Amino acid sequence: MSFIKIENVNKDYQLGKTVIHALKDITFKVEQGDFLSIVGPSGCGKTTLLNVIGCIDRPSRGKVFFHEKDVSFFTDNQEADLRLEKIGFIFQSFNLIPVLNIFENIEFPLILNKTPKRQRKERVNFLIEIVGLAEYVKHKPDELSGGQRQRVAIARALVNNPDLIIADEPTANLDSETGNNILNVMSRLNKEHKVTFIFSTHNPEVMKYAYKIITLKDGRIINISDERQTS
Repeated sequence: MSFIKIENVNKDYQLGKTVIHALKDITFKVEQGDFLSIVGPSGCGKTTLLNVIGCIDRPSRGKVFFHEKDVSFFTDNQEADLRLEKIGFIFQSFNLIPVLNIFENIEFPLILNKTPKRQRKERVNFLIEIVGLAEYVKHKPDELSGGQRQRVAIARALVNNPDLIIADEPTANLDSETGNNILNVMSRLNKEHKVTFIFSTHNPEVMKYAYKIITLKDGRIINISDERQTS
């Protein structure tokens, strides 16, 4: 049973009188526990594909299955519930709330989910330890480095125990050493806590961290490689 299944997905955008075909006949599966990278040059459709998988955007044609349920035609409320309960997001711009400290930023999704206060505290403190930010718990985002902010974003994405983490160019705004540290954190969470990650990149250096790679070009899949099947 596939965790996520993408079947013949197409995504079109109207730009004036021109139709932009952002995704063309995309088909692949994601298994629980995958550490998958979607790679390709800027403009190849990586972010569009992540948005479709994460129920931020809907396909023009084709189907998206999440735990065998076709989510392609979910209502807005159903999509919102799925994102809140089952999917965590990590963005290259961090998307932290500047007036909240680190603890509060990580806690925020739990408040939306109406999690009891005691459980919120235990979960947030656990994740702060995992990402190595215990000494910065009272700091606000503008008091942290880019790598530290991204660690906060990872913890926030994990706080609801999602089935899937989607990361759009998570190292794009970081120097190479910090970016490698962030990917090491993600890889450790994948191996030790069985968190499923799908992340995008156009950086060839980042690809070595993934064991499953989907390569896009002009909105099409041109290659799928899986080290587990070739090793």
